[in-house]
Amino acid sequence: MVSRRLLLSRGASLALGAGLPLSFAPFAFWWTAPLLFAGLFLLLDAESTRERALRAFSFGFGTFVAGTWWLYISIHDFGGLAGPIAGSVVLLLILIMGLYHVAWILLCSLVRCEQRGWQFLAILPAGWTLIEWLRGWLFSGFPWLSVGYGQIDGPLAAWAPLLGVHGISLLVLLGAGALAVLVAGTFRARLAGLMVLGLLAAGTAVLGGQQWTTPAGEPLEVALVQGGITQDRKWLAEELASTMALYSDLTIGLDKADLIIWPEAAIPALAHEVEDYLTAFDELAKARRQTIVLGILTYEFDTDAFYNSLLMIGQRAEKGAALYNKRHLVPFGEYFPVPGFIRNMLRLMNLPYQDINAGAARQSPLQMPGVALAPTICYEDVFGAELRSFLPAAGLLINVSNDAWFGDSIAPHQHLQMARFRALETGRYMLRSTNTGITAVIDEQGRVVSRGKQFGVAVVSAAAQPRTGATPWVRFGNTPVLAACGLLLLLPVFVLNLRAKSPSV
Repeated sequence: MVSRRLLLSRGASLALGAGLPLSFAPFAFWWTAPLLFAGLFLLLDAESTRERALRAFSFGFGTFVAGTWWLYISIHDFGGLAGPIAGSVVLLLILIMGLYHVAWILLCSLVRCEQRGWQFLAILPAGWTLIEWLRGWLFSGFPWLSVGYGQIDGPLAAWAPLLGVHGISLLVLLGAGALAVLVAGTFRARLAGLMVLGLLAAGTAVLGGQQWTTPAGEPLEVALVQGGITQDRKWLAEELASTMALYSDLTIGLDKADLIIWPEAAIPALAHEVEDYLTAFDELAKARRQTIVLGILTYEFDTDAFYNSLLMIGQRAEKGAALYNKRHLVPFGEYFPVPGFIRNMLRLMNLPYQDINAGAARQSPLQMPGVALAPTICYEDVFGAELRSFLPAAGLLINVSNDAWFGDSIAPHQHLQMARFRALETGRYMLRSTNTGITAVIDEQGRVVSRGKQFGVAVVSAAAQPRTGATPWVRFGNTPVLAACGLLLLLPVFVLNLRAKSPSV
């Protein structure tokens, strides 16, 4: 029988985990993250591996229930899946996320060192960061709620161009470990904790305001068009003509813009089905010396393949790409990794069942005259390591998305926060055009320059400065952070073995 103390400790872990989404948008209480992790570290102290794993699982379960409940809206409200089945799918994903936390404890248990100082200041932070990185790509990846994203408005954001999101996650947990040893550590561990906090503060002060990239050419006048078409109406056949007219009316008046961006699948048809419409805009944009980038589905007749694409029309460079096909697709959203008979069942449940094909892993930036654009579609912008393939060649980042799938939930705010992080990480403006919001122009410091309101028609205009150069993170990616984590896991074993072999005095 489980004791009352163990139940309370697991409940406390669950509550701490449920509080973690407060550090993310739209709440942005960035300072809660190190406090919550410090509490978790103390709850993990001096327990068996099994009990630590259960508490870590409880923490993860609470985090993803509170932070990703909006998946039910996507699957049930807009996907059409029956409530109990949709709830089961969401619960299954949350349980899987909780298992990553169990993997964290199992990894840390491989380092046979029970001293609080090493546990709190090295082993637990390093193990967490490695598992978080793993979660970002394993089984297609689900990097949502990576701890570093919540620090975009806090002082640790200064480290983003240097270390990326996982590096900031590591710093948050090192800070949490320092707080934990100040509460429950030995005198020596407390001194080490104060040293860690001092180094974090000093490094943050030095990095604050550092510019890693430089302006390249003149700023561009950009206009991001938001159609505001609700998801339940977007793909209705009777809405096609009005949608085309809407984007036409919104764009014709933008004669001063150098670059105009429409959102993901802005026109709900295949590109070849609306060829005359696109040709007319191509000619108009060329006459006005403008570039238009729009999201649309494309079909390749030779291979019978559908793609979620970005198409550039109007002013284009003589050499360079004018089409981008989405590379990182959404499992069970854009493709279904299941046998054919299950696809037929999904069709009966009113879910989309036609697979979208993934674009080539290596594609070139979109090339408008004088400026290369690093394209991402939908949640591709949360996979920073993939975006690096366009850099440092690209001077601007662009993202088109359709966050209408999330309804009026916290998800669009979380998605915008991650787009802001990509801008800061790469030292580039991010131009983000969405169907129902949140459309925004983000500068190279991750600050929102201009944004539109959700759930309405909007045109967001601003000057965007192309930039050149590469941040350390663009040059080296996650390798330095992963190496640091490996070192932190090995260091306790090395030091303790060295002490054991030293002759006593």
